[in-house]
Amino acid sequence: MNDKPRTRDPLSWPLIVGLSSLALLWPLTGLWPVLGEGAPRAIILIGITGAVWIGTVGFARPARPVLTLTICGAAHGFINLAFGGLLAGTGAIGAGPAMLMAFIPSLAMGAGVGALAGLAAAGIQAMLGRREER
Repeated sequence: MNDKPRTRDPLSWPLIVGLSSLALLWPLTGLWPVLGEGAPRAIILIGITGAVWIGTVGFARPARPVLTLTICGAAHGFINLAFGGLLAGTGAIGAGPAMLMAFIPSLAMGAGVGALAGLAAAGIQAMLGRREER
């Protein structure tokens, strides 16, 4: 049995990049209004993103689920700001000072939501038990 602390396991960066890329669902669904507009679209996309994040990290059992999804959440906020206006054609990229004022709250909100999702995923991992080392 390996007695190394689990916190030293490396993060799965391909997983983080893949889960963070779900941020592109918002501007892409804005281009093709398949899910409707406004609150129904937001609720559907938040539900899909949350379910994919928690399910993937919970059942795949990567190391450090809370940190993994906290980073995903912060990256999600960054992607929304960086690409959201560009893909949706809203012109938010050229907003200047307004964009800078939204940067920190967007990253903080994303990181907070990611941390909560990470706690849920950690709960799933705990229910499933520790992954066997190969």
